[in-house]
Amino acid sequence: MTRASQGTSQGASQGAYQPAFQAPAPDCRLCPRLAAYRDSNRAANPGWYNGAVPSFGPLDAAFLVVGLAPGVRGANRTGRPFTGDYAGVLLYETLLKYGFAHGSYAADPADGMALRNCRVTNAVRCVPPANLPRPEEIRQCNPFLTREMAAMPQLRVVLALGGVAHKAVLQARGLKASHTPFVHGAVTRLPDGLLLADSYHVSRLNTSTGRLTTPMFQAVISDILAQLT
Repeated sequence: MTRASQGTSQGASQGAYQPAFQAPAPDCRLCPRLAAYRDSNRAANPGWYNGAVPSFGPLDAAFLVVGLAPGVRGANRTGRPFTGDYAGVLLYETLLKYGFAHGSYAADPADGMALRNCRVTNAVRCVPPANLPRPEEIRQCNPFLTREMAAMPQLRVVLALGGVAHKAVLQARGLKASHTPFVHGAVTRLPDGLLLADSYHVSRLNTSTGRLTTPMFQAVISDILAQLT
């Protein structure tokens, strides 16, 4: 259920000039700690991607999923968000179930799966030690999310996976973290008309402890599909 008042379902950028989007370079050095961690991973595993992970899916999608950061043996290894570790199983199987993807997910960028009207990215594009980016790293990476969202002319719904992603989306829209709290299952209409949906992160920790179950996550994606139809 949408918590804010009902306004236009189109984002403020709909129909307006869309700025060119420049993704972070694979060897982005803006965050010294993250760059050093990538360097150490590259030395230990030279066959891995080991770079700022690019987003996955079309820029003209109406639906954007924002996670936290690449996993060291997941997207940092494969170069595709949520690919190669457990988190991607629930995310992509649910997107497939509700028509936001087609093909099949095999935890490999060469699996042939493609997204439909959906794009997937992270609040922080480089893998952090212990899967925990620092606040200054989240802030440093936020302009990439800001510009990417501005370059999506059809964007109507953003799904934040976890509180960090929720705050990053608010910051990318020029809003304070206090504008609206993170609440699993909530959908909030932002002042520019964009819908911000919240879900607990699809991490193994959350799913193994029962904090997030498959039916809970499917309900979130089903609600988003209803908002878009």
